[in-house]
Amino acid sequence: MSTQVPSLSKTGGPARPGGRSARIQATVYQTVKGLLETMPREELSFPLIAAQAGVTPSTLYRRWGDLQQLLADVAVEIIRPTAPPLDTGTLEGDLLAWAEQFLEESASPLGRTMLRDMAAAAGNEHTPCACVEILRGQLAQIGERAARRGEAMPAADTLIDALAAPIVYRVLFDLPPSLEHVQARVRGLLQAEPA
Repeated sequence: MSTQVPSLSKTGGPARPGGRSARIQATVYQTVKGLLETMPREELSFPLIAAQAGVTPSTLYRRWGDLQQLLADVAVEIIRPTAPPLDTGTLEGDLLAWAEQFLEESASPLGRTMLRDMAAAAGNEHTPCACVEILRGQLAQIGERAARRGEAMPAADTLIDALAAPIVYRVLFDLPPSLEHVQARVRGLLQAEPA
């Protein structure tokens, strides 16, 4: 299941995958990622990114509107998983592994920055949707495996509300997230779920 929000062409239809638009987007994202590794984000600007990416600043303004939206889109791209969630053989193990990975990635310095970038772009309808769809996609994979094993899993949105949302809240407000707390929430949700 693809969780990526499709790009739109100038005619309003979906952009061709692998077309010029996709190549420019990939180049700009890679440029931003590279610049973030080598300089403070406060020094980033559309003219600098455009020069490094080999595009004009007007291309960036036309596609992203402002730097904050570009950073949020790059954040979504960075958090997009490259592998399926870990299969431990049990629903509890899978959810514990997923929640622990989400906690570790979110609480890392890069994770905190990415969450803040996405929150700052909350006015854009695609950024939050893309993040939630990524989480739903991961949980759907865990749920499908659980169903094949005869295990009942709470709804994905219930898990997002009970596990991911508190982690994001605590990361955004500099309250140290606790792995033990997350593990207890996973176990509590599974005990409350009717078999």
